[in-house]
Amino acid sequence: MAASNGLPYGRQQIDEADIAAVVEVLRSDWLTTGPKITEFEQAIADFVGCQHAVAVSSGTAALHAAVAAAGIGPGDEVILPPLTFAATANAVLYQGGTPVFADVDPTTLLLDPASVEDKITSRSKAIIAVDYAGQPCDYNRLQELAEGRQLQLLADASHSLGASDQGHACGRLAELTTFSFHPVKPVTCGEGGVVTCDSVDHAKRLRRFRNHGISQDHHQRQQRGSHGYDMVELGYNYRMSDLQAALGLSQLNKLPGWIARRQNLADCYAQGLAEVSGIEPLALRSEVSHGFHLYVVRVVNGQRDRLFEWLQQQQIGANVHYPPVHLHSYYRQTLGTQAGLCPVAEAAAQEVLSLPLFPSLTATDIQRVVDAIKKYFREG
Repeated sequence: MAASNGLPYGRQQIDEADIAAVVEVLRSDWLTTGPKITEFEQAIADFVGCQHAVAVSSGTAALHAAVAAAGIGPGDEVILPPLTFAATANAVLYQGGTPVFADVDPTTLLLDPASVEDKITSRSKAIIAVDYAGQPCDYNRLQELAEGRQLQLLADASHSLGASDQGHACGRLAELTTFSFHPVKPVTCGEGGVVTCDSVDHAKRLRRFRNHGISQDHHQRQQRGSHGYDMVELGYNYRMSDLQAALGLSQLNKLPGWIARRQNLADCYAQGLAEVSGIEPLALRSEVSHGFHLYVVRVVNGQRDRLFEWLQQQQIGANVHYPPVHLHSYYRQTLGTQAGLCPVAEAAAQEVLSLPLFPSLTATDIQRVVDAIKKYFREG
């Protein structure tokens, strides 16, 4: 993040309606496992056009729950890209599975289906696609691979709530899709996550998993006038509170306008940086509505870190998304992964830079960032 009088790379947007929604819950009888959870889940399901949405305490909890619902366990391999936050791969480890890293497309930095195909073995059980920066992956091709090899297709759509591919919303493009509601994401609950799906069985498993593996939560027992419950599998306390759900509901109403604003700001960046030698934009897939959670450029000729430092000096909070997961010390030590495994992602990780992007950013702010970048390359 930038200094207090500077530009952060991302920022939540909270208004009086959001505050009032949370205060209303504070004055109610239910602070957790209450009716706002169900209301929020239904709103998410309606928004993305799926049958079920199961809210949890974080985006990481959503990933863990989805991997568990997919039945991943010891000995199972799950193929995913390394250019993502560590939580995507960690969720596989939580279940005793093995993350297998496939490379990314050099133009979009999205999971490369050809590389996925090369990584499939007899132990492969699932693929996790990651909608890097808010752009949907090539789900048609990935679904063909998954169906042809009897694999499950999961989506880490933490960046892409509100995005779509060929008119189909992210959240219904894979068998299980996870979203995050961290403060810099398209919608925030403070913290929180959700898993969307069409399968009744998946939804039941997800609801148990978030509640210690217990078949009924407190609100359900009260509605039925019962005190009994049974723990039928090992689960976790991944419940979302009604406070989080109320904030998310209020935020969701504004998401279409925010996505349009992000797309407009991305266009401003693209136009402003079009003639800057040393800056390369990422490619856009055809027929995609990009969510632009991040505006990522590639800074070529080994200049990324120096430009990052320069922008920090100008109180502009650029960021880097991401160091490749397979090169983190833990993964090197436990899985034996090393440099050279995913050369396209590794090369991109040395060049990617996320520029400030959030709905309240102004055209003046964009021009400030563009002018600072131009000045860097002009003055060296």
